[in-house]
Amino acid sequence: MQRSLAKNLCHHLVRHQRRVPTPQNPCDVFINHRGIDTKKNVAGLIYDDLIRMKLRPFLDNKSMKPGDKLFDKIDSAIMNCKLGIAVFSPRYCESYFCLHELSLIMESKKRVIPIFVDVKPSELRVTNGVCPPREVERFSWALQEAKYTVGLTFDTVHGYAMIVFPGLVGICKECFRCSDKELVGTRKRMASAEWKDKPNALRLWRSTMAELT
Repeated sequence: MQRSLAKNLCHHLVRHQRRVPTPQNPCDVFINHRGIDTKKNVAGLIYDDLIRMKLRPFLDNKSMKPGDKLFDKIDSAIMNCKLGIAVFSPRYCESYFCLHELSLIMESKKRVIPIFVDVKPSELRVTNGVCPPREVERFSWALQEAKYTVGLTFDTVHGYAMIVFPGLVGICKECFRCSDKELVGTRKRMASAEWKDKPNALRLWRSTMAELT
């Protein structure tokens, strides 16, 4: 009797699992960043603000758990995301993972928003010894694509407040059709005294040939 019940229960669970649809888009926004430079400030703020917008951002230390395969998890998140945010910082190009992620984002033709933190686009180049020779061309191409993409620039001397929303709210609303209700909190923060005190902390940045040479 017990064996029969156990068999039926097992069969029921298997059937239930087959009916549960596999998420087709587990990650809305992939945050590509150099952890040692930006995880605790810029990248972390972006992640928290996207969560408030009811989006599903991917940030490695927030989105991965012990036992996950690094490349499998990261590559899958990139391939399934709609938007990539590349946070460039002074030591970004020292990381193989950063360059691999950026290359995959560009190769998969995702929409990308570059954010340059304490670094100029012209300063970004593949560092010798970071990657195998066969990857140099791939990584260099991805960096060039990012340099010629309209993005945001931020100087940490002026503080980290309000780094993301003046430039990203409209883009996220367009990409994910976020409602005005979901964005009301961000508007309040943008209107805060702290933001008014730092009008130049964040500005729209457009790559030009003059700045790249």
